[in-house]
Amino acid sequence: MNLTPEQRDAGRRDFVEAARGLVHGPDSQITRRDFMKESAVAGAVAGVGLGAFYFGYETAIENPLRVGVIGTGDEGSVLLGALNPKYIEVKSIADIRPYNIHRAFHGDVYSAAALEARPGLMAKYGWKTEDEARRHVKVYGPWEDLIRNAKADGLEGVIIALPLHLHAPASIVAMRHGLHVLTEKLMGHSIGQCKEMARVAKETKRYLVTGHQRHYNILYDNAQDQIRRGLLGDLHYIQAQWHRGNLPGTDSWQQPLPMEAKPEDPLAKDLLKRLASWQRQLDAATGTEIDNWRRKVAQVKAQIADKLLLEKDPETGKSLVEQYGYEATQFTTSDGQYNRPALEELIRWRLWNRTGGGLMAELGSHQLDAASIFIAAAHGGEKQKPLSVVAAANRPLFPRDRDVNDHVFCIFEFPAVGYNPKDPVDSRKKIGVQYASINGNGFGGYGEIVYGTDGTLILEREKDAMLLRSASSSRIKVQSGPALDTQASGPAQTAAKESSAGPEVSRGYREQEEHWAWCIRQDPYNRDENIQPRCYPKIALGDAVIALTTNMAAKKGVRVEFKPEWFDIDSDATPEEDILGEKNAKPDVNRPEYKLT
Repeated sequence: MNLTPEQRDAGRRDFVEAARGLVHGPDSQITRRDFMKESAVAGAVAGVGLGAFYFGYETAIENPLRVGVIGTGDEGSVLLGALNPKYIEVKSIADIRPYNIHRAFHGDVYSAAALEARPGLMAKYGWKTEDEARRHVKVYGPWEDLIRNAKADGLEGVIIALPLHLHAPASIVAMRHGLHVLTEKLMGHSIGQCKEMARVAKETKRYLVTGHQRHYNILYDNAQDQIRRGLLGDLHYIQAQWHRGNLPGTDSWQQPLPMEAKPEDPLAKDLLKRLASWQRQLDAATGTEIDNWRRKVAQVKAQIADKLLLEKDPETGKSLVEQYGYEATQFTTSDGQYNRPALEELIRWRLWNRTGGGLMAELGSHQLDAASIFIAAAHGGEKQKPLSVVAAANRPLFPRDRDVNDHVFCIFEFPAVGYNPKDPVDSRKKIGVQYASINGNGFGGYGEIVYGTDGTLILEREKDAMLLRSASSSRIKVQSGPALDTQASGPAQTAAKESSAGPEVSRGYREQEEHWAWCIRQDPYNRDENIQPRCYPKIALGDAVIALTTNMAAKKGVRVEFKPEWFDIDSDATPEEDILGEKNAKPDVNRPEYKLT
């Protein structure tokens, strides 16, 4: 939603005022939590260390948690960039791509925004050279090798940012080797996998946390507090979107391939052109610019070095990337035959159903998680399960160079306060949630609008929040503005600074990592139910059920009513079996992929 500058300023002021706990008049009591909210929203935000005070954990732990980082690509490097050395000591990393290993140490220098989000381990720990860094951090290729050597390396936990289809195998193997786990979202590739992960966490008494960072975003916590205190009145509708300007040839999920993998791919040719152009810039550079261009040239060379994964084993005839489990395929399209080498499945894993989960898994899961947080606040903090979903997804924009859809649109029903399915009147007390994620037009960016009978709450791009203290639509004047393009895991996703909004607001990555480490130090065997990170398995499973069931509803073109047993870790029921009829969908913690060979 685009408001006038005056409306934005008024909305921000009302949001801050509500966070101070002053909206109920001069007789209201201001608690310590209200004080922390005031500090956070007014400017002393979590990015400068407020997270520990705000979320109730200590500002440092005596011995930082010793971890390995499995997967150092786009999102893994963001997690590396967010870590606090007072809580976490990185002892090892694992990635099969030379490009990702390079960025893990040196950061992403392709742009200033990229480097801010992914500064690299050398900058994080103050190491001057990669050789110095490697004396502190061991480097592995396959994730299995890191876990095999975890005990020798002194690891206590792992951070996992692999492609989605590997979240369950890596997490389960890690927990069975005595390691605590923080894995990126979505929790797993299927609901059966999510339940398997949760059961193994309980069995091994390991902490398993999933990266839905809005649970640690102070703006979102303020928002749910305002809903809980009734500032919006009765909640009845939530609107959310994540729009991106991705088009064929400029898709943030379609990363360039080395020329040797696919010579006809135009993006492969772009890598060589970029290298030649930047080498010319380096040759002509003087002074401090020499180092800047040298770092850029080194990064593009590392990206091209992914071609090393094409080397074949003389005995099996398989390339390295195929030995690591990625597959080549061919299919016929209206434009002819499309050939996808195994390296393309690895580098562009978000585009394929076997390795990713599409828009709902990568984007929608975050915002439906936020909607669930808001709805729980309306119910006094009690998590509510969705009742039904209707969804549509299509692919009119991109050619047949992927499985996933270009656009997804869905409508959910959640219980409102007083909902009773057995009463003819109260059974209609529901909250509607509408969500859309599209490509090809980034207008409006991403955010959520929460509608209540007494007001409207607007959260934009995880960095700006406004409370409109009237439910009257006549009080809101929409004006047109420039389109904003946002990219999942890309620089534009990093919270930006605005002069009118104060300092940068933390997106919650740092706070989630800190709290995970703190919980482990407090209760290393995960026995105390009162010491839990905010996105523990039960919460993460709920988010996965919502996202993956929406994909199934869109695929089948049907209205789906959610079953309570899908959300039950101890139940073997899954939507994959009930909706799609998949026979192998039941949870099974003894699958072969959950054992190291």
